[in-house]
Amino acid sequence: MRPARAADAESLARVQVASWRRVFGGIVPQALLAELTGDEAMGLWRDRWREAITKPPTSRHHVLAAVASREVVGFVSAGPATDADRWPGTDGELYELRVAPERTGHGHGSRLLHAAADTLAQEGFHTLCTWAPVADTALRGFLESSGWAADGARGELDVGTSVQVVRLHTTISEA
Repeated sequence: MRPARAADAESLARVQVASWRRVFGGIVPQALLAELTGDEAMGLWRDRWREAITKPPTSRHHVLAAVASREVVGFVSAGPATDADRWPGTDGELYELRVAPERTGHGHGSRLLHAAADTLAQEGFHTLCTWAPVADTALRGFLESSGWAADGARGELDVGTSVQVVRLHTTISEA
């Protein structure tokens, strides 16, 4: 586990696109999925990851990479919570947690989750939350097995179509 580097942006986009294809494959229309994960989108995600790494909104925003055999196989981005009912001074948020589909089940997700929690706890965050698609039972199951729980908040993710999401949270340090 290490902080992501600008040179990792292409790999982060590749992992994101592969993961989105798997997660959103049965949730969003095929034409929309092709638009979100096609070559043009890949370039857009690469540029956005490069900017997130080189010009984060604050010093409390982080992108961490999981590396195996010198290849980026997963990543997590995290920082201050963005929901109106959370306090960004002490509540953190996992914005994105992705592992290449062929690399899931090898511990990369757990290491990314722990690295994000440790990094944010060192900066004074006490809780972490994240939004997960209701239909993504694998992600929700993984988070719940790691001590996360749904907090009752539900919403919709607009990716060109509405995807139902649920918010999960966990405590990472004592107040």
